[in-house]
Amino acid sequence: MIRLWKWMNPWKVFLTVFFILIQVIGMMLLPTFTANIIDFGVAEGDIGYIVRVGMVMLGVTFLNIVAAFLNVRLASLESQGLGEKLRNKLYRRVSYFANEEMDRLGTSTLITRTTNDVMQIQFVTMLALRIMAMAPIMMGVAGFMAYQREPQLAPVFLISIPLLAVLLGVILRFASPYFRSLQLKTDRLNRIFREGLTGIRVIRAFNTSDYEEERFDEANQDFRDTAIKAFTIMGFMMPSMTFAISVTNVLIISIGAQLVSTGDMRVGNMVAFLTYAMFILIGVMNVSMVLFFLPRGQVAAERVLEVLDTPNSILDAEKTATLEKKKNVSLEFDDVSFRYTGAEKPALEGIDFEARRGETVAIIGGTGSGKTTLSNLILRLYDVESGSVRINGMDVRDVSQHDLRSLIGYAPQKALLFSGTIRENMQYGKPGATDEEIWHALEIAQGAEFVSRLPQGLDSRVEQGGSNFSGGQRQRLSIARALVTKADVYVFDDSFSALDFKTDSQLRKALKPETRDSIVVLIAQRINTVTDADTILVLDNGKLVGKGTHEELKETNEVYQDIMNSQMKGEEI
Repeated sequence: MIRLWKWMNPWKVFLTVFFILIQVIGMMLLPTFTANIIDFGVAEGDIGYIVRVGMVMLGVTFLNIVAAFLNVRLASLESQGLGEKLRNKLYRRVSYFANEEMDRLGTSTLITRTTNDVMQIQFVTMLALRIMAMAPIMMGVAGFMAYQREPQLAPVFLISIPLLAVLLGVILRFASPYFRSLQLKTDRLNRIFREGLTGIRVIRAFNTSDYEEERFDEANQDFRDTAIKAFTIMGFMMPSMTFAISVTNVLIISIGAQLVSTGDMRVGNMVAFLTYAMFILIGVMNVSMVLFFLPRGQVAAERVLEVLDTPNSILDAEKTATLEKKKNVSLEFDDVSFRYTGAEKPALEGIDFEARRGETVAIIGGTGSGKTTLSNLILRLYDVESGSVRINGMDVRDVSQHDLRSLIGYAPQKALLFSGTIRENMQYGKPGATDEEIWHALEIAQGAEFVSRLPQGLDSRVEQGGSNFSGGQRQRLSIARALVTKADVYVFDDSFSALDFKTDSQLRKALKPETRDSIVVLIAQRINTVTDADTILVLDNGKLVGKGTHEELKETNEVYQDIMNSQMKGEEI
């Protein structure tokens, strides 16, 4: 928690504590005024004295209200400001994570840490600024005022404060582990809930709704049971406080009554002492309450710091070379091998090929052969284990990631669209793209027809993930978004899979003249999609087992022949 508080404004924190001090001093003066009214005003029947002191009390109370408003306002600004900074830092950090970090941490836990965990930190920060700062000051000032007012009753605190501290310590000892585990159980609950939402169609298709409900119920009940235990134990805090206050009041009144009867103490002093004792015990309880929630805030802080401290596996070189558009565009894989973290075998091994301006390189192979991994290496979403990937003659590790990706148009395997409009999604590839450029890209991607039929055209709404469009429509919009970039290298990662054969053929025909100054890397599952490529790479278990044109591989490559026969059943392609 302390590491996170370094992002707070020290002047605002100082002012918060300053106004708390003013508020506490005002609060501590009121019992003294009350005692004076009892001892000197009521006892002597001096109405004028009562009115004068009463007016002073009203002024002090007004000052307390102003000080309380200001310290609450400043504490709120700082706690909420810290939350805002943490969310910004987390989002910025995660947006630059490479695929390896995203795979390791997981989407659901990152969402939980950005929302629930940050809220816990805000809550604990607010408690620390308001209660943790006020309680010691209140206890110290109240103790001093009580001793000054009636030192004969001070020994009472030697009994009541240790008693309350022991009771609260026992409660904290048993409740803290439950509060720490609640954060982890929240993470699990969010993960299962998110999986259920994103996989709702699959769940329904396989009639596994009952199983998923049971899985969620189990996590939900586990969270509920833990929360019940935690808050049940916490429920003993108020009775413990009441017990300690009652013991204190009984001792003060018992001892005080004897002193009053003998004339050694005034009634007003006993009343003031009772009030100061209450302030001291409330201060002890407030400190305990902060300590009660601190473990949960500490867990949240550790989880947030874990994300902020996670090193990015993909970093720009200290001195990056300039990668610019060239007339002689090239893409080279030089003996490239890659292994996922913790994997026993490489996902890609010894990949060699070269492509020049105007060429189309198609990549085909079975599931898990490494096709998408290869496309990720072009974008430098992962770094190669050995060998090198070069674009326009430069190793992708020697140039900035921004420059590299600005030269690549990418249509991913899963056609992901963002909530907004079609125009906004198209401009995601090229900010400021004109309507003319967008319509041209849509025509090439065979998407202009269905977009023009929409009532609002380019201003038509796109729901989250493009859920209001069919799979084929999403793919065509994704391809159009890549084409808007007018890139040196286009990477289409199995982004034709949802298209029918006619649309596939028309798209590839329209794509050829559009990309005559670029390189096209076309990853596909269907033979029909790759037949007219200049070079076809055949992958099998991460190895390049074939390279050539369709006609060459059709005659000489066994893996390619197997793929072709399995799809076409002996028909001529």
